[in-house]
Amino acid sequence: MRRLVSSAGFRFALLFAALFIGAGLAFAAVLWWGTAGALDRQTDATIRADATAMRERWRDAGTPGLIDAIEARLAADIEGETLYMLLSPAGERIAGNLEEPPDREVTDLPWSRAPLVRDEQPSEARLFRLDLPDGSRLFVGRDVAEKLRLRALLTDALTWSAAAAALFAGLGAWLLQRALSQRLAPATDTAVAIAAGDLALRVPLTGRDDEFDRLGQTMNAMLDRIATLMSGVRGVSDAIAHDLRTPIARLRAKLEDALDTAPDAPALRAAVEQGIADLDGITRIFQAVLRIAEVEAGARRAAFAPFDLTAVLEDAADLYLPSAEAIGTALDTDIAEHLVITGDRDLVLQAVANLLDNAVKFTPEGGRISLAAKRGARAVYIDVADGGPGLLPEDRARAGTRFFRADSARATPGSGLGLSLVRAVANLHRGNLRLADAHPGEDPPGLLATLRLPA
Repeated sequence: MRRLVSSAGFRFALLFAALFIGAGLAFAAVLWWGTAGALDRQTDATIRADATAMRERWRDAGTPGLIDAIEARLAADIEGETLYMLLSPAGERIAGNLEEPPDREVTDLPWSRAPLVRDEQPSEARLFRLDLPDGSRLFVGRDVAEKLRLRALLTDALTWSAAAAALFAGLGAWLLQRALSQRLAPATDTAVAIAAGDLALRVPLTGRDDEFDRLGQTMNAMLDRIATLMSGVRGVSDAIAHDLRTPIARLRAKLEDALDTAPDAPALRAAVEQGIADLDGITRIFQAVLRIAEVEAGARRAAFAPFDLTAVLEDAADLYLPSAEAIGTALDTDIAEHLVITGDRDLVLQAVANLLDNAVKFTPEGGRISLAAKRGARAVYIDVADGGPGLLPEDRARAGTRFFRADSARATPGSGLGLSLVRAVANLHRGNLRLADAHPGEDPPGLLATLRLPA
């Protein structure tokens, strides 16, 4: 019972029941006002009209004429509902069928009720007092026994109806709470299983596409995303362990060899300096992984601001032009003017720099690299094309995965994190990265990397 009362479904159901009962009470009040209230108003209007007629009769014929009018009306009243009593200025009963006047405390009120016995049955009289100019008083009324019985019958009916409504409302509240609990049970059981470590469980769906199914779909999508992220974390951990174990072991072997075989201090110093350079490379790999994680978490979105992409691309081209010229590679640019977008300027520059760095590394001597940018209908497109070996279709699907390197790139320096950062930056800006052959049908085909950013 405590769980039933404390459940949200039961409280919602009780609120619905309260609204239902409130609507029933409002209906009962309207019904009462339209039946019993209407009868009371009709009776009062009839009594008031009769009293006005009696006043006019007294004005025309005096007290004798008023007495005759009372006796005539009593004689014509077959139902026996009409009540009269005429009192003299001294308080003596002169005419009428009422035996006793109303109680003293209500005698001075224009309207009053008095107990009545008719045919040995208790009843009630509704009376109106009319003060005549000569000091006498006339009470005009009606026997309201039938109206009282109708009112009692209506009261009993409304009472039983209210009791039945409360019963059905309580039953409906219980059924609603039970239905809500049953529909939420799969989501609750799934959440409990997930908390216990069973990440493979999903919320079963009924196929009705109602609010509960949409809640289950949202939870399943969230669980799928969590599973993907955890798989990515495991993959990154495995990749770090695999890719860094070799350089760390190689570094240790070099240092041990230098310690054992270095002929002199300069040779030992050179080995230590080379070890420091290798450690710097490993540190850069960790920094790249952390930066990718930061970008994928969306932590840099707060730094978004409008900036001119044209200037950023020109800076990147100026940065890599000397490197390209040093290996005999041409760097061509075709950048449209005034490409204003909203985003993180530093991250976009880093992404474009990574693409240019890959292009410089994989383009052979005498080849060409191109950097182009143009505005589309809803986005800005940045194209970086090189003359290198390109990527096989099955490698393009994996390109951008942390530490992934194609077979053709094994002999080239790098850690396999460049395209991962580019994809993370594209996703952060709600864009994407597409890879294709730069020169289809040629050998080598080269690689065309297209970075799309929303304009």
